[in-house]
Amino acid sequence: QSITHFVIEEQKKTMKLTLSLLASGALSASAFTGSPLAFAPASVSRPSTTALDASKNKLKIASRTKWAESRGFGSAGVAESEGVAAGLMTNADGLEYVKLVHPDTGATSEVYLLGGVVTSYVDGDGQEFIAVRPDAKMDGSKPISGGLSHCWPQFGPGEIQQHGFARNVNWTVKSVTETSVELEMAPSDYTKEMWDKEFLCTFSVDLEADQLSTKMFVENKGEESFDFQAALHSYFTVSALENLEISGSFEGKEFLNKLAGDGGEMQTEERSAITITEEYDRVYKGINDPVLKDAGTGKTLSVLNTAGWEDTVLWNPYGDEGMGYNNFVCVESVKFDPVTLAGGASWTGDMALKPGSAE
Repeated sequence: QSITHFVIEEQKKTMKLTLSLLASGALSASAFTGSPLAFAPASVSRPSTTALDASKNKLKIASRTKWAESRGFGSAGVAESEGVAAGLMTNADGLEYVKLVHPDTGATSEVYLLGGVVTSYVDGDGQEFIAVRPDAKMDGSKPISGGLSHCWPQFGPGEIQQHGFARNVNWTVKSVTETSVELEMAPSDYTKEMWDKEFLCTFSVDLEADQLSTKMFVENKGEESFDFQAALHSYFTVSALENLEISGSFEGKEFLNKLAGDGGEMQTEERSAITITEEYDRVYKGINDPVLKDAGTGKTLSVLNTAGWEDTVLWNPYGDEGMGYNNFVCVESVKFDPVTLAGGASWTGDMALKPGSAE
């Protein structure tokens, strides 16, 4: 009996020591896989959060790949870079867009098929440069208010609807890679009702290591010439208007202040760096080298208009809280004077956005 008591006491000591070692990490629960004791839960395999996220991401990639292949782009239509998917996607409201991701810098961009509008450009430092207004509709019920919005074949009011129809229609994806997309807009019954011309517009976006490059290419596919205006009604982010300066070759140049007088008046710009402290709608013809400097972010953004875009328009609805006036400015790349395009001819507008440091 004393021997039995001794054995029981020794077993108790051994169990206490084992539990102590297990709690301290000196022993692993796997050492007890053959035991019926209550260590089994510790050996049950539970998928980690990382594994679950990776699995979900694979499902998303597979879904987007199928989506891309159904449109003839192959599996290259969707790629993955540093855990961020690139390719053809849809937003929460069902609108289709293309996400671009640079594999080296991590920079990203988003381009919506509705209106062919670039709605985001985030550089490798994580700074967003393109603004979308807080009152924008992202469900297709109206053109997207923000981004690099197309005004074509008319800028402003005129014979057809305000700013034309390019921002109202769905563009077609012609090609897409991880860092580039090419969209196309051709005549449709909708466009022919207001502007019956044989045109073809191609808009390409390239996400480079240090900048975002765009190209608007307009072709006259018919025999008769036609006239058009063009603009990128570009919305750029601002930490606050009080932190913003816009430099360029503005000083001493004449501009049209559309808010002055009864129908606007020509004025002379006396400043080398423009600040915005009131409502703005100003057309600077012959000036196409604006640089935005934001003291709040410590960043600059150079708008590099290297072909086609000859003019700049500055617009801001100062005081309009609903539009979010204090966090964006429109610095638009414009071809204000109409272009006469002969049959078979073409026109190109090249514009790139290049971030820099304000220091």
